[in-house]
Amino acid sequence: MDGVPRVPEQRESEESAALRFGVLGPVRAWRGEEVLATGSPQQRALLAALLLREGRTATASELISALWGEEPPVKALATVRTYASRLRKILSSAALVSESGGYAMRVRDASRSLDLLAAQELATEAEKAKSSGNLGQARQLLNETLALWDGETLANVPGPYADTQRTRLEEWRQQLLEARLDMDLEQGCHSEAVSELTALTAAHPLRERLRELLMLALYRSGRQAEALAVYADTRRLLADELGVDPRQDLKELQQRILQADPGLAEPSAPAPEPAAAPVRPAQLPATVPDFTGRASFVTELSEALAASESRVMAVSALAGIGGVGKTTLAVHVAHRARGAFPDGQLYVDLQGAGQQAAEPETVLGAFLRALGTQESAIPDSLEERAALYRSVLDGRRVLVLLDNAKDAAQIRPLLPGTEGCAALVTSRVRMVDLAGAHLVDLDVMSPDEALQLFTRIVGEERVASEREAALDVVAACGFLPLAIRIAASRLASRRTWTVSVLAAKLADERRRLDELQAGDLAVKATFELGYGQLEPAQARAFRLLGLADGPDISLAAAAAVLDLPAEDTEDLLESLVDTSLLESAAPGRYRYHDLVRLYARACAERDEHLPGERDAAMSRLLDFYLATASGVYAIERPGDRLVDHLEKPRTTGLVFPDRRAAQDWLYSEAVPLLACVRQSSDGDRLRRAVDLLWAAVDLAESGANSREYEAAATALREAARAASDGRAEGRAILVLANARHWSGYFDQADQEARQVLRISEAAGDPLPCCWAANILGAFAFYQSRFAEAEEYLERAIKDFRACGDLSGTAAALCNLSRLHLATDRADSAVTLARQGTEMYEELGHLLKAANGHYALGMALSKNGQLSDASARLDKALQVFRTSRQRLWEGMTLLRLAEVDLLAERPAQAAANAETALAMLRGIGGEWRRGNVLTVLGKALSDIGQSGRAQVCWREALEIYERLNSPEAAEVQALLAPATAV
Repeated sequence: MDGVPRVPEQRESEESAALRFGVLGPVRAWRGEEVLATGSPQQRALLAALLLREGRTATASELISALWGEEPPVKALATVRTYASRLRKILSSAALVSESGGYAMRVRDASRSLDLLAAQELATEAEKAKSSGNLGQARQLLNETLALWDGETLANVPGPYADTQRTRLEEWRQQLLEARLDMDLEQGCHSEAVSELTALTAAHPLRERLRELLMLALYRSGRQAEALAVYADTRRLLADELGVDPRQDLKELQQRILQADPGLAEPSAPAPEPAAAPVRPAQLPATVPDFTGRASFVTELSEALAASESRVMAVSALAGIGGVGKTTLAVHVAHRARGAFPDGQLYVDLQGAGQQAAEPETVLGAFLRALGTQESAIPDSLEERAALYRSVLDGRRVLVLLDNAKDAAQIRPLLPGTEGCAALVTSRVRMVDLAGAHLVDLDVMSPDEALQLFTRIVGEERVASEREAALDVVAACGFLPLAIRIAASRLASRRTWTVSVLAAKLADERRRLDELQAGDLAVKATFELGYGQLEPAQARAFRLLGLADGPDISLAAAAAVLDLPAEDTEDLLESLVDTSLLESAAPGRYRYHDLVRLYARACAERDEHLPGERDAAMSRLLDFYLATASGVYAIERPGDRLVDHLEKPRTTGLVFPDRRAAQDWLYSEAVPLLACVRQSSDGDRLRRAVDLLWAAVDLAESGANSREYEAAATALREAARAASDGRAEGRAILVLANARHWSGYFDQADQEARQVLRISEAAGDPLPCCWAANILGAFAFYQSRFAEAEEYLERAIKDFRACGDLSGTAAALCNLSRLHLATDRADSAVTLARQGTEMYEELGHLLKAANGHYALGMALSKNGQLSDASARLDKALQVFRTSRQRLWEGMTLLRLAEVDLLAERPAQAAANAETALAMLRGIGGEWRRGNVLTVLGKALSDIGQSGRAQVCWREALEIYERLNSPEAAEVQALLAPATAV
């Protein structure tokens, strides 16, 4: 308050200005943040009638009719006046005014004061955004509109007027929701829409527009049979309930689905969310400002691109010579041609010169995201991604620059398939087997072009006075652009040097003059220009860092390799970046060009004179990863004894402030970490490599890097077997069995776990034996071998306790709980799960405690305690979600769906099961997918979508029969009624 007195009129005006009202839900009123009491239901009905007139006056007779209809009570007028008087006291006389024998609501800034008016404004803006083609903004505005509802409109408000308005506004709400769902499908969000539409069709079974959207969403998700089943369910329902056929739009959609109409496959007007996925990618690297020469090639390629009609251009180097300027030319031409490709430019380095060329499916995933495709809409297989990629590009003019390709087979899936797009490809090989390609063989520069490039970098004044020396320099560089650029940059950064000084250095036979004229050796000779001028510390860093596999290396990991403080390491790496021998991939991350990495390794073999220095460097890197990953494991799983049983690293790792930062490190370092594991499969590094893989178990269990993890485990198992190292072999097989378990390959995992018991017992390594028994118990349980499962799990509990491993004991108790559930011992199942969960919580083990809540939730649901079961599963779900445990997040949604079924909430069950199905896409294996499909079918059947249910069950049955799983019998029984008919 400012201390200035207020007259009554001012106070009333301020009070009314602060008022807010809600009718999209219960009728409510607020003054600021204060909730106001609006009285009895009929008094709220009067308030609602006034609010819905949007400031217009309502006569007394109109209000009486609104509250009581055609048969009002005798004292209706007095009652209306009483209600109005009470409301005026609650609100203010300025807000509720009497005029012309009636009443009116007067509030300032009506759209901010009444939720209905705010909704109308937002819906209008959404329509404008849609009309202008901005579906992303329109969707956002409609979501904001729908969020204004808080339950049923005018909830619990009596009277004929309220009934009429409730029906009108609820219908409008449904129309808004359908409009937003339609936009979801237009933007390719069909997978996400299936779950919501399944629940909505259950809640509104006779609303055909929802059925139509569901059919389209299912079809675009690759579930054609389910889409057709929705039509069959709808036709049967309408005939039974209303005695009518589906409307024409629904019939036409069914026919289009039956005919696999290409027009249904993709949105008719795709418009990705601007904030999440740019519509026009601009991924080209920067062109060099001093680009020189190549005029004929620039003209040839530019003309070909400008007239592109699904053409493919390939810039190839002769005899695989590196440093000839393929990428520089391609980037320059691509920038010149940008105007001809207004829908964007894509770029990728395919790493074809290295041992680990980029996988086409990985590249396609990145391209689809850049083109606006939602993550959940990107299919798994290479063929499906390539088909979707071509569909997304259809009708667009996009230039795709595929740099450093390995061969034609690698790039074929990456080529656009429609007129108007073009691909520009660089490669070390001449792609004569690339159909329709415009081939250009890029040779070295001409002497004039080479001298021009050198002059632009060094400066006209310095070169003009020493032209002959400059010609000697570019000739010594073999007229290779990369070599010229490196030499000229060195000279430009050293003002005390003359051109003659540089020419004399290059003329030194011991350095590279003869090699610069040799075919395959030309690349090494070019790099030698820079390498030979490095200080000893720089050269050592260049050599040793090139030993590590992986796409890049972090500053911390590089410091471990070099055995230097991070500050000194950063200075060295940045100086190498200045020489163009190293690239800065991102702040704190560095990478080599593939050919430079090979050259660095050759230098390490040639120039590392200290015995064992290369092995020592890689050993330090392994120790860094092991120490850091062990720290992450300890943060994530406090009290877990695994870290006590791992090999002791000889260096310290990073320290993290919290589990979030620890998780960030693990997932960001996954690829180089796993590459280090695979490189460390011999000698005294083998055991540490195996233990590093064990400590990084979240990379497999989450599903994030399960394939790479499994490949690394396989390599270590073979290496350990060849080395006759029982301890390493047992542990390698254990982590491999775990990876197979989470990927759903139970038979293989079962065999491997049995090997672990045999090998680790012989090696005197108890902890793998404990975990192997736990795994074997789980597998026997999955296959309904209950007696065997109980024997293994009891053994695991006993062995874990003997090792003092409470975390492992808790895990085995939770597994035993599930076994008791399956054998009709629900009470003991609850007890066992509680014991396991309490152990986890006592250890402060947040993530594994979520596994405990998961097991306890299942036990409680089987025991009839559905509310408690949902609470436990919800608690587990939140932890799994924040911990990035996608596999367990999906499985928990499945268990929640099972609880929903028991609680007779089939629509919610269907929504949770649909989300679980999407979450487990590509991870968890087919058996788990079969589990989800079975539950989803039950939920769909309960909401009257029996056709879709049959489709889900048939798919589940195919999975179970293929896996020879006992669950097939249950699904056969579910299908039996339909079969009998």
